[in-house]
This record gives sequence, C-alpha cells and structure tokens, in this order.
Amino acid sequence: MDSKVTGKLLKIGEAFNIEGPLFSYEELNMGNINRTYKVNYIRDDGTGLAKLKPFLFQRVNTYAFKNPIQLMENIDRVTEYIRMKRPDSVNLHFHHTGREDGRKTYLFDGDEFWRVCNFVPSVTFMTCDDLNIIRNAGKAFGDFQTVLADFDPAQLYYTIPDFHDTRKRYEKLEHDIASDSCGRVAEVKDEIDYILSVKDKACLLTDLFNEGKLPLRVTHNDTKINNVLFDEETHDALVVIDLDTVMPGIVGSDFGDAIRFAANYTEEDSRDTSKTGIDLNVFWAFAEGFLSETVDALTNLEIDTLAASCFSLTCELVTRFLDDYIDGDKYFKINYPEHNLVRTRCQIALARDMERKMEAMDAIVKGCAAKYKNVK
Repeated sequence: MDSKVTGKLLKIGEAFNIEGPLFSYEELNMGNINRTYKVNYIRDDGTGLAKLKPFLFQRVNTYAFKNPIQLMENIDRVTEYIRMKRPDSVNLHFHHTGREDGRKTYLFDGDEFWRVCNFVPSVTFMTCDDLNIIRNAGKAFGDFQTVLADFDPAQLYYTIPDFHDTRKRYEKLEHDIASDSCGRVAEVKDEIDYILSVKDKACLLTDLFNEGKLPLRVTHNDTKINNVLFDEETHDALVVIDLDTVMPGIVGSDFGDAIRFAANYTEEDSRDTSKTGIDLNVFWAFAEGFLSETVDALTNLEIDTLAASCFSLTCELVTRFLDDYIDGDKYFKINYPEHNLVRTRCQIALARDMERKMEAMDAIVKGCAAKYKNVK
C-alpha cells in the first residue's frame, strides 16, 4: 500500500468516525470522474473473531462538479428519505463527520473533497444483452422514481442548470453554428440539416413541461445500466448508485436516456452506423421493468410520452456532440480528432431508426402500462 494514500485514508476515516483499524484498500474503476477506494477496516464479529468491514471512500472531482456541497446536500436528502421509507432494503448511506464540524456528509480540506459511503457487495454490467438483467435495471430505476414520487423536488438544488432543456441545447447549437469559430460548419451540413429539421419534435418534452403539462420530479439523470448494483447470484437489482446528478427534472429524461444507451445495437460512438438502431427487445424489457414499478405513480401524459422521450434525449445528445465538434471539442473527452463527429453521426442514425419504429415503441409502452395498471 502507498503510505501517502494510506495516511490520507486514515485521516478521512477518523473524520467520519469509522471504527476499527484500517487493514487494506484498493482503488476501484468506477466511472471516469471521481476517484474511488474500497477501504477495509477490521471489526470484531461479536464472537471475538475479526472480520473485514468495507467502505467506499470517494474523492469528488470538483472541476467536474462545481458545487459539490449542493451536490452532497441533494444526495443526503434523497438517500436518507429512501432509507426512512425502506429501512429494510439495500440502501446507500453516506456517513457524517463528527459533531464538532456540524456533522457534514463531506470532508473538504481546501484542496480535496471526500465522502464515505457503505459498500454493497454486488456486480455491475457496463453493457448487457441479457433481457432479464435489462428488465431488472428498468425495475430499479422505476423503483427509484416510485419511492421518491412524494418527495418535493423543490428541496433539491439544480446542480447542472438546464441540463435537459432541449430548447436551450438547440439555442446554443444554433449560436455556435452562426459563429463557426473553428471553421467546421461546412463539413457537417448534412448533420446540421437533419437535427434542425426535427427540432420541434425533439423539444416535445421541454415544451410540454414549460406549458405545465408534465410534472417536476426527482430524476437521476444518468440512467445507464452500470449505475445499478445487482445481486451476484440472482442478478436481481439491489440499489441505484451514482447520484451525483440527482436533481429536479422530467421522468421522460431518465427513461429516454436509459433506452438511448442500453437499447442501441452499437456503442454510442460506433463508426459503422449501418448497424446502429434501437433493439426493440431491449426496449420492451426495460419498459416492462420500469412501468411495473411506476405505472400507478405516473400521469397518463408521462406514460404517453415515454416512447417519444427516447427520440428527444437522443436528439438532445446529438446537439451536444455536434455543438462540441463545431466549437472545438471543449467539453467531451475525445480519443481522436473526429470523435465527436463520429458520435454525432451514430446518434443521428439511432434517432432516425427511432423515428421509423416510434409506432412500435409506443405500442410496447402502452401494452406494458395496461399490463401493470392497478395490479399492486
């Protein structure tokens, strides 16, 4: 073990009142933003024998998350609310520091921002073609919505303002097209023509929300399958993780982005767009899981726009990838010069396929909703 890292982790454990001597640690590959360690402490199991008690220590990337204190306040309010309603379930719990500094869910020493969470033995999947696992992921995100259905989203901060305001994403794209600061607009004319041609259709959810027709809810905003922990043997979903982007939003944003990521036949940056498209079997499995948990908590209009939300979120990401390419690749990490353009073209291919299959997608949603309506 690195003595410098060990010393840092010891100080963090002391600040969060973690009992027992630190035995070992390992750095985990969890996402690309924060730095995460599994830290093992020695505990007495009650019989005089020692056992290891693991915790997750995370150093939050304050460059990526400009308001980490607000972020942690959101997470603490949501996780403690869930623990209160579901005390016997597997839940996330973020530890608090000592009373002398106000019992905070974080430790900030002026340089680094740390938090400590319980460790949940589990397995995760980056991608998956097992429909049962996809269905269970849908149930997990649906359960997250349902348990928070009566939580007032006004209690949460907007840690990323206008994150899923598709109209504003389009406004920025159009501004940067006009500016053409890097001289790239001419080479992406076809991509620009397509995404502007579907602008009103893509902005459906934003417009309905601004008209007061869709309710504000607590949303996760990063509903990838790898943000669900599964039982190692049964593959039942245990708990939803990575709550850094939890804030007020529209339920369709969570559903649509989950489908955009999970149901594409290809990776989101595939160069071979001939294979890109939406897998209706994956769509059906996720929708069934999601609606089995949420159907009685959602409004009719929310259900009726779930299929359309997939197109909206895909187009929204097109505007972001395309805008970043036009503006000189300042936001998204790229692995080669045209990476954002490749991403743009792949997501456009996915959006086009969704347009072709929208009637079938809508029928699947309505069928799942009818199956589970008032069955609990």
